[in-house]
Amino acid sequence: MTTFPVPKGRLSRARPLSDLTWLRVGGPADYLFQPADIEDLQAFLRELPAETPIFPIGVGSNLIVRDGGLRAVVIRLGRGFNTISVDGNTVTAGAAALDAHVARKAADAGVDLTFLRTIPGSIGGAVRMNAGCYGSYTADVLRKATIVTRQGDLVDLTPEDLNFRYRQTDLPEGAVLISAVFEGPSGNPQDLHARMEAQLKKRDETQPTKDRSAGSTFRNPAGFSSTGQADDVHDLKAWKVIDDAGMRGATLGGAQMSPKHSNFLINTGSATAADLEGLGEEVRKKVYETSGITLEWEIMRVGDPLKE
Repeated sequence: MTTFPVPKGRLSRARPLSDLTWLRVGGPADYLFQPADIEDLQAFLRELPAETPIFPIGVGSNLIVRDGGLRAVVIRLGRGFNTISVDGNTVTAGAAALDAHVARKAADAGVDLTFLRTIPGSIGGAVRMNAGCYGSYTADVLRKATIVTRQGDLVDLTPEDLNFRYRQTDLPEGAVLISAVFEGPSGNPQDLHARMEAQLKKRDETQPTKDRSAGSTFRNPAGFSSTGQADDVHDLKAWKVIDDAGMRGATLGGAQMSPKHSNFLINTGSATAADLEGLGEEVRKKVYETSGITLEWEIMRVGDPLKE
């Protein structure tokens, strides 16, 4: 039987994860660890048996946990990891700090990280997934990320170490990202806040922000994604090929492709993870049949299906 370290923070066994994801679905993790502070996280990882898998999660804004749950120790950072400080044009944020809070605090100090305002989730996820919108990406402003390795060591990573790509980075296996340092251009606080208000208004008009979703379900088709590359084109969107396949508003169980924005997968209230993933796969199949395009998931899906 595996023996686990006794942490200062909270270690819960067979902890359901549904209330920790925006889609509100998912079975239990073998364990959920919520470290008290950095030293607690380091000590826990150092003493955890090497064969025990870990899975860090943020606020679960871009995640489907399957109904059978996760065979891992899920690590979720909380209050000890959400501080935000600004020094000149440099913003240091804990991995658990919400993207929106970082954008607002930076704007207060005249630092332009406004693209983060409408990105759901926390800084750890933003760095790991190279989150971005409005033509700006985390990669553009990140100067340093600090991780705790699977061996419990504290290590600083440069943008080169992370090797940023579209929605991808090269974080070391088993590492837990704990903080990031950004450098943004200067701006007038009033102008920055006005820009963020306009962005929020536009988002609310075009996206189902009142529904339970996990943001964009699929990437824009290959060659048309907002990867930030000079040769990107933006004239083919995932929502358009989903519409063309007749899948706007399509349902499966309690899952639905939003009638407001067909690239948003929503839980209408009673969906299981199997409903959501199953509907997404149905959409991919229909899009391929009608256009020959294979849509790539943007939402991360993890864990085991429920056993029959």
